[in-house]
Amino acid sequence: MLYLYDLTVCIMERKDYVFDAAKTAEAVIEWVKDYFAQAGAESKAVLGMSGGKDSTVSAAILARAIGPERVIGVSMPQGNQSLNEADRICAALGIKMYTVNIGKACSELIAAISEAGAELSHASITNIPPRVRMTTLYAIGQSNNARVLNTCNLSEDYIGYATKFGDGAGDFSILANLTVTEVLAIGDYLGLPYEWVHKTPDDGLPHSCPDEVKIGFTYAELDEYIRCGKVPEGYVHNNPEEGLKVDKIERMHRANLHKLQLMPSFKL
Repeated sequence: MLYLYDLTVCIMERKDYVFDAAKTAEAVIEWVKDYFAQAGAESKAVLGMSGGKDSTVSAAILARAIGPERVIGVSMPQGNQSLNEADRICAALGIKMYTVNIGKACSELIAAISEAGAELSHASITNIPPRVRMTTLYAIGQSNNARVLNTCNLSEDYIGYATKFGDGAGDFSILANLTVTEVLAIGDYLGLPYEWVHKTPDDGLPHSCPDEVKIGFTYAELDEYIRCGKVPEGYVHNNPEEGLKVDKIERMHRANLHKLQLMPSFKL
């Protein structure tokens, strides 16, 4: 059985929560089969392949559910950024892969906006590559009758660790209700190489650092908080001046709810 959560009220406060990786993985595979049965026999799936755990586990699930011949992986490095083994992963799964370097597109877009006289903040420049990547996925997807997979997981979504209309976009999702800990367990259940599933996660941006260093707490702490209501001990980066870990988790959650909710609209 898959557990579905409203992310505004997903703290469970359960001490007996036990995750069944095998049961959940098979349920996800069946869900994907049903989704594509409705989409049509000729439909395909396309996803960005970063070489990280989420895209690797997602690609493996898709390949098992609808067949590798219906799955397209797209690696989108920026400039001289590494493929992070995305090519090896796609080859091992037997799925088609395109490599699209987005470096020039991002640079020219930033230059064009600057030439127009608009000043770009560091945050907006940082978020341009993820949005260019999503544009690329939709272009390839539309040309191949393919639905775009969102590869964000519950842990990242809870704290808003995704770019709106970038990696936070997509036509369907299979990890949105699974924590990082659970995604890792499913990757292990599927028999994927340990070094592919358990890579140190980072945001994939130039000069990036590990996620857990940047956010100030571990995914294990975050996942226990989400699933069991267990409050993580201590301060962010063990620094009292930055506040308690639980306070930062909830600040990030509240500040980023707009990324998870439908666009507000005026109703007559």
